[in-house]
Amino acid sequence: MENGAQGFSFPSRLTLLRRRMEELGLVSMVVAAPANRRYLSGFTGDDGFLFVDERRLILFTDFRFREQARLEAPAWELRIVERRLLPEFAAWLKEEGGERIGLEAEHWTLAAYETLTRNVPAGRLVPIRGVVEQLRAVKDEEELAFIAAAAAINDRVWTRFLPLLRPGVSERDLAVELEYLLRREGAEGMAFPSIVASGPRGALPHATPGEKRLAAGEMVVVDFGAVWRGYASDMTRTVALGRVGEEERTVYGLVLAAQERALEAIRAGAVARAVDAVARNHIKEGGYGEAFGHGLGHAVGLEVHEEPRLSPTSEGEIRSGMVFTVEPGVYLPGRFGVRIEDLVVVTEDGYRNLTKSPKELLVL
Repeated sequence: MENGAQGFSFPSRLTLLRRRMEELGLVSMVVAAPANRRYLSGFTGDDGFLFVDERRLILFTDFRFREQARLEAPAWELRIVERRLLPEFAAWLKEEGGERIGLEAEHWTLAAYETLTRNVPAGRLVPIRGVVEQLRAVKDEEELAFIAAAAAINDRVWTRFLPLLRPGVSERDLAVELEYLLRREGAEGMAFPSIVASGPRGALPHATPGEKRLAAGEMVVVDFGAVWRGYASDMTRTVALGRVGEEERTVYGLVLAAQERALEAIRAGAVARAVDAVARNHIKEGGYGEAFGHGLGHAVGLEVHEEPRLSPTSEGEIRSGMVFTVEPGVYLPGRFGVRIEDLVVVTEDGYRNLTKSPKELLVL
């Protein structure tokens, strides 16, 4: 969203937040995490605090973001701090915050917390975890439209990127071209540093593109994402650069089948770890269980890695409106790797796939 005036869903988000605050017995709450600030107010500046109680919505920031805050968060009372933001905010909070102030425990450094408690007694601060993140887990229609647009950028980029994959080109140069194409196709930026990993380096799930040059007969893993209106996309494809061996083809088919089976298991009410188990068990039955060491997927939204996860340790059911990656992989150290990743929206009776790029093994 370009500014808070266009964010028609903000009032409902704040209603849900206040309801949750009441359940937790909070008089007020401080929101510090950038993604959470943006979700609740529309403010995209990189420094500031939101203060919420039953009647007030106040955005604290500094002079650099005065006009930006006015444009992006017109529904919030704006307080510009003239000197040091945190100490002055803490002094205000001491007088105005109330007796039970919710504080996002996972988003404060020890140094910042110490600065805060020099003004506000620790006994008035209530550590809370995941309150706004739980609201963010289910996307509204505006958010889903933004994520779908980001995924469409990925699809367009993939079509333009494929001809660049050829022997002799370095992974690093290809990663640079990916970023250029993402920008050309309308992305605000990259959702994360792109991965281009060829041959043995494909066995590193989060490989950093290096000076290695692509060679004929290798598998190449490409993982990239766009940001559009603040929302991320995430997509992975693995291709064969010329003729590859029988095992590479077998593993590719195994990973693709695991993904398809997991997709069939996705629907509102499905247990997150059970969806993961569908893909994991198929890969295990194929003889490569030890080579699939990460979770099946993660939620995506204002951040590319959000909660909940699809993993063996995930608790709870998935809900309609959640957005997940589904990305099984097999990684054989010193040899090659295969990962296939789509971005999907959970629906009441299944899923909607936002990633349209073909998934059959491409031999370039």
